[in-house]
Amino acid sequence: MADNALFPKGAALVLGASGGIGSKVAEVLAADGSDLALVYNRKADVVARVANACATRASTHRCDVTDAAQVQQLVEDVIAEHGRIHSLIWAAGPLVEQTLLSETPMENWRRAFDVEVHGLFQLTQTLLPHMRAQGGGSIVHLGSAGHMRWPDRDGLSVAPKAANESWLKGIAREEGRHGIRANSVLVGVIDAGMFHELMAKGAFPPSWTEETLKMLSVKRWGQPEEIGYAVSWLASTRAAYVTGQQINVSGGFGL
Repeated sequence: MADNALFPKGAALVLGASGGIGSKVAEVLAADGSDLALVYNRKADVVARVANACATRASTHRCDVTDAAQVQQLVEDVIAEHGRIHSLIWAAGPLVEQTLLSETPMENWRRAFDVEVHGLFQLTQTLLPHMRAQGGGSIVHLGSAGHMRWPDRDGLSVAPKAANESWLKGIAREEGRHGIRANSVLVGVIDAGMFHELMAKGAFPPSWTEETLKMLSVKRWGQPEEIGYAVSWLASTRAAYVTGQQINVSGGFGL
C-alpha cells in the first residue's frame, strides 16, 4: 500500500450498489482510490453503469443475501477476483413501506429482518475469517437517523437497523484485536433512491415535508454523496482508530 493510499489493496464489497445511495457511495469510494465489488439482487443494468463510471477497477456480482449458499459464493468470487476484501459496505435493503407498527403485516416485518439483520449478520460471519487472515478490515453499515427520534410509520427501516447497531458494537468489541473495525452512518432524509420512490407513491404528503424540515438544523434534504463521504472516511485508514461508533449524517435531525 502506498504511503498516501486511503485503502489497502483489494476491494470494498458494496451491498446495495444499485440503489440511489449505494451507487453514490460506490462512486465516492472509487474517487478516493478503492477498487470495488458491486453487489445487486435485481438491477444488473444499474450496477453495470455504476461499474463503468468508476475510475478504479470494479466488478459486479448478484446475490440474494437471505441465501447462505449465495453469500458464501459471493465472498469466494470477490476474493478470487480482487485478492482481498478490505471493507464491507452495507447499503442494502428492500423498499420500506410506511406503516404504523400496529398496522405492519408480520410477513413484512419478518422480511425486513431477514434481509437487513440476518443478511448482514450472515455476510459478516462469512467474511470474518478472511479479514482476520488479511490482518483486518472495516465494516460500515448504513443505519437510520430515526434512532435519534422515532419517525412515525418508518419502523420497517428503523427497527432492523437498530438491531444491527447493537450487534455490530459486539463485532467491534470482539474483533478489534484482529484489526477489524465496525461503524455505522446514520442516514437522514436523502434526496435519492428510496425517498424518490416513496414520494412517487404519495407516502410523504406536504404536511410531512413541512414538519420534517422543522426538525432539521440544516434546512434541506441530504445528498447521497454526503453519505458516501462519511462511509469512505470510516472505511479508510484515516479512521483506523475508530470503531463501534455512529456518525449521524442527517442535517441535525433529532437535535
